Amino acid sequence: MWNQVYDPFGNSALSTLAAALPVLVLLGLIASNTVKAHIAAIIALIVANLVAIFIFTMPAGMSARATALGAVTGFFPIGWIVLNVIFLYRLTVEKGAFETLQTTIGGVTSDRRIQLLLIAFAFGAFFEGASGFGTPVAVTGAILIGLGFSPLAASGLSLIANTAPVAFGALGTPIQGLSQVTGIDPFLLGAMVGRQLPFFSLLVPFWLIWVFAGRRGMLQIWPAILVTGVSFAVPQFLISNFINPWIVDIGASLISMACLIGFLQIWKPREIWASPALRGHDVSAEGRIIPAVSTERSAPAQVWMALAPWIIVCAILLIWGTDWFKTSVNSWAVWSYPVPDLHNQIAKVAPVAPRPTPEAAVFSFTWLSYTGSGMLIAAIISGFVMGFTPGRMIMTYVRTIRLCAYSLITISAMLAIGTLTRLSGIDATLGLAFAGTGVLYPFFGTLLGWLGVALTGSDTASNVLFGNLQKVTSEQLGLSPILMGAANSSGGVMGKMIDAQSIVVASTATNWFGHEGTILRFVFWHSIALACLVGGLVMLQAYVHPFSAMVVH
Repeated sequence: MWNQVYDPFGNSALSTLAAALPVLVLLGLIASNTVKAHIAAIIALIVANLVAIFIFTMPAGMSARATALGAVTGFFPIGWIVLNVIFLYRLTVEKGAFETLQTTIGGVTSDRRIQLLLIAFAFGAFFEGASGFGTPVAVTGAILIGLGFSPLAASGLSLIANTAPVAFGALGTPIQGLSQVTGIDPFLLGAMVGRQLPFFSLLVPFWLIWVFAGRRGMLQIWPAILVTGVSFAVPQFLISNFINPWIVDIGASLISMACLIGFLQIWKPREIWASPALRGHDVSAEGRIIPAVSTERSAPAQVWMALAPWIIVCAILLIWGTDWFKTSVNSWAVWSYPVPDLHNQIAKVAPVAPRPTPEAAVFSFTWLSYTGSGMLIAAIISGFVMGFTPGRMIMTYVRTIRLCAYSLITISAMLAIGTLTRLSGIDATLGLAFAGTGVLYPFFGTLLGWLGVALTGSDTASNVLFGNLQKVTSEQLGLSPILMGAANSSGGVMGKMIDAQSIVVASTATNWFGHEGTILRFVFWHSIALACLVGGLVMLQAYVHPFSAMVVH
């Protein structure tokens, strides 16, 4: 048994700096745009191993095993989702279904700003609620690029839009994970998150269109943005506080889409925004032929054929995300592998855990219940519906693997870093630095959730990593553990747009390989600004009446 070490230098500042090295190297190399993403991830992984072994005293054998576990976990489930989403996308492109989809959406609106509201925000939130784990960015990025948006607009705006729904993603998985590590009722945690994120569900659509079209372009369609935001935020609050935290995104997204489409029947923008490029200088649009959005009506049969793949995906992922399905298939379609000399051989200790707590290190190969498996099944069914032969689908799948190879390597390396830093205690060292901020803890504790997602790529993983630390620290400071547990999840959603694996998913979905640094630089300051706003709200909830009345006690 090896106990984690959180202050190897006996100096918190030096130990925190050492703990930050892997993520600083990773983000620095990606942002430089001089090193390809998969090379940057491998270099950062090497740095993480060196830091874990030589500074945090983790045995080399454990470090190697943790790296291997993380790499496999990176492919299953994250890489598996990306691969099969891109496979479905390529099938629809080959059959011309995407062109029909473009025409269909053009029939709803030819205004690019409203297309973003409908697809990136509302439709993306549905996929976040149904499956999460990278699916929304992969799907909406692919749809937007198919509609003619520039690669930077399609990838960056999909990342920004996929924020407010994340805490309730994958049928409430982040809330469930937070509940498990804190022992707090998930309904109380969900209700508290539902008193924080609706403010941002209203703000993010305005933010999204402002980033895309500028202040003037945003003000021109403010009624549509307001309808989209309110029709998502109000159901998000009501469902999370009075029903349950599992179906929040599903219900809110469907209501938002219906309200926006209905509103467009009685309101139209005075000026159609036709440009699919970002306002100002968009490097990804240079030399690109911008396709016109057709407003011609396709035949009903063609429309249904174009929509069929996405309807099939929605139906299957709704089934795949339910507990009864996972429970029934995971009773037999699973292979669990406790990693030798790693599983339960590492202990979290005080102050991260109240008592020495063994860390599990099990690779559970739930091959059928993976979201990516559901996506593959949906793609195969869609392929047959669209008239593909098995041989042609196999050929398309092989081409998809070749296309995604470097992205899959990158994602596996990213998860290897996240797993290693979690098991070595490096992440906890960073968390303890935030916990020492005293009266400002509600603000910095929220940013701790942001950091957790930026490091791990998952709101669920961030909640599991820092949830108990939030509870222990808040109780010591006289704050509500429900408030700070929820703040970890709510702050974490703003880190989703800058985590490396999401950026790789976005670049893969939009066929803009090698430009991960450009995407990161585009979204980085938006991520920090929004996270600080969440932190400000949590400060108000902690100390200022009437916001403090919103806190669940």
